[in-house]
Amino acid sequence: MGKKIFVSYKYADSDVQALENKSWWETTTVRDYVDKLETYFDKFSDHIYKGESDDEDLSYLTEDQIWEKLKDRIFDSSVTIVMISPNMREAYRSDRSQWIPWEVSFSLKETTRNDRTSHSNAMLAIVLPDRNGSYDYYLTKSFCGSTTHHTDRLFKIIRDNKFNIKSPDRRLCSQCGGYHYYGSYSYIESVKWCDFIELPNYYIEQALKRQANIGDYTITKEV
Repeated sequence: MGKKIFVSYKYADSDVQALENKSWWETTTVRDYVDKLETYFDKFSDHIYKGESDDEDLSYLTEDQIWEKLKDRIFDSSVTIVMISPNMREAYRSDRSQWIPWEVSFSLKETTRNDRTSHSNAMLAIVLPDRNGSYDYYLTKSFCGSTTHHTDRLFKIIRDNKFNIKSPDRRLCSQCGGYHYYGSYSYIESVKWCDFIELPNYYIEQALKRQANIGDYTITKEV
């Protein structure tokens, strides 16, 4: 059964790998990757895209009015996908002054409207390749075979919902001296774009399984 899916992302971040359907003179942005998701959901799955379309003009609205529209769409969704891109977070601005943290926060809260309650959404983070096709800015492979997540690049609310399982399966590595986590250890798990696009339904189903066991995680809901 298809799910209603909201996508949170930094629209104009252009420090991402060019997509194959773009001409050499055209700039690829995160929005182009969202367009690919929207096309997939609409044409090749039962899922329903609940975010704004690229041709949807919201410029005539105030920020408060835009936020009300976004909240309506998140409330009516059951899955939220966060697109991680190199410049998703503007370091010189506070988290509270940027859209993504609020969208994640509202996705994780239980909200009641007109006697209908929307529970915490299933969550998934898709890591996009940078303009050189690399994921190293966020996911770096170490010499011992483990993967380091550079969570300092994330908004705090996303960072706090990483590695947040209450009873982690973690073991000390004899090579690097650090702890390695096994299994499902984050409520907001990360997957590379190249892996997600091969098996989108699999990763969405895994997010739904974590949602069904949300009590196993320490969830941060406030920005």
